Amino acid sequence: MNNIFLRQLLYTVLIVGSSIQASAQDKLNVVTTLPDLESIVLSIGGEYVDVTSIATGYQNPHFVDPKPSFIVKMTKADMFVTIGLDLETGWVPPLLNSARNPQIMNGSAGYVDASHNIPLLDVPSSVGREQGDIHVFGNPHYWLDPANGKIIARNIYDALVRLSPQNAESFSANLKLFEAELDARIQEWREQMAPYRGQNLIAYHNQWPYLEAALGVVARDFLEPKPGIPPTPSQLAKIITMMKQESITTIIIAPYFRTDSADLVARNVGGRVVVLAASVRAFPEIETYFDLFDYNIARLKEALDSTGN
Repeated sequence: MNNIFLRQLLYTVLIVGSSIQASAQDKLNVVTTLPDLESIVLSIGGEYVDVTSIATGYQNPHFVDPKPSFIVKMTKADMFVTIGLDLETGWVPPLLNSARNPQIMNGSAGYVDASHNIPLLDVPSSVGREQGDIHVFGNPHYWLDPANGKIIARNIYDALVRLSPQNAESFSANLKLFEAELDARIQEWREQMAPYRGQNLIAYHNQWPYLEAALGVVARDFLEPKPGIPPTPSQLAKIITMMKQESITTIIIAPYFRTDSADLVARNVGGRVVVLAASVRAFPEIETYFDLFDYNIARLKEALDSTGN
């Protein structure tokens, strides 16, 4: 009797164990380059994905050290999502080559270039060293226009369905919810920024054109004399003069840049430096893609109101 009971117990344990293992195997293991992509994958994939981001929200996405722990994650990944263009060109190729995971190599079913079908800004007509560190395919910070979030989500959805067709219905429902929420929020954000449309400001680096287009503000110039070149005294003097002449009082900058030069200019013009979030989790309160725009709009409005614009 005891032997029968033990065999039944063992059988039950094996069945439960197999079910748990099958349930775990049903989930797609997804690795993204940025937490913005991670947030959108979670929105579309829901309970059928496990997602990790390589970069943090407060890192400069151009410069991420390819650590061995990242290689391990990518070796086990079913799907890899990248911003693409040349944003991560310094660190994604080495990681992919080291991971040697055919499932996520460029051109495979698990490789997702989120820039597919994105209408790009700042596409150069020519490329030369004298232009500084420009992006040859166009400005890659396209996720900072929330309208592009729908295109990113569609690219991610297509890959999820490709890899896990049995869950397509759930992915489709999640995509529709995400798109509806984003449409509603975009309308709200536009209404919030309506009083500030056409407002000029200064940016440290040219990484905000998509956000500017979405919110209706304009970066008149940059503290960097050329992309990737640190501010020079002559450039700062030029910016100070411009800001005084045109009554510009706001300077925007990402959290991974030093604010010394921006603070100097702001003191000279009675202006204000605003540290905007370039990605999800740049600051603790930014947990989702929607939070990213809530945060940046709140900071911009606060700055523009306080400086009398």
